[in-house]
Amino acid sequence: MEHYQRIKDLREDRDLTQEELCQKLFINKSTYTYYEYGKHSVPLDFAVTLADFYEVNLDYLAGRSNIKEKFVSDRVRQQRLKNGISEKEEFPTDLFTYDELHLIEQYRNLTERGKGRVEQLVEMLLENQDK
Repeated sequence: MEHYQRIKDLREDRDLTQEELCQKLFINKSTYTYYEYGKHSVPLDFAVTLADFYEVNLDYLAGRSNIKEKFVSDRVRQQRLKNGISEKEEFPTDLFTYDELHLIEQYRNLTERGKGRVEQLVEMLLENQDK
């Protein structure tokens, strides 16, 4: 997936128009439109701004990864360890089957809109399961 498609998808997932986004990020709409349609490359400083705004990592924004989540900084990791929270507590893989982990990985790669649809489907399936 091209990086310009990612920034469009992220904007749409937040239900923002180009105008609304440009107002929030203090950027000229025509400049942003060129980025979103791939007519101009996104400068690194603005890519960082977008990644921070959408709370995704730069590799995801650039289309180099399908993992949206930002990486936990060493400082945050050290603070968590200091407070007695191990990294395994965050995601204890030994409690999941391979199929469950695969579903989690696929879920994480969905857009916010897609995640909402999955949650609705699961609720519907659970309701029908009891009948």
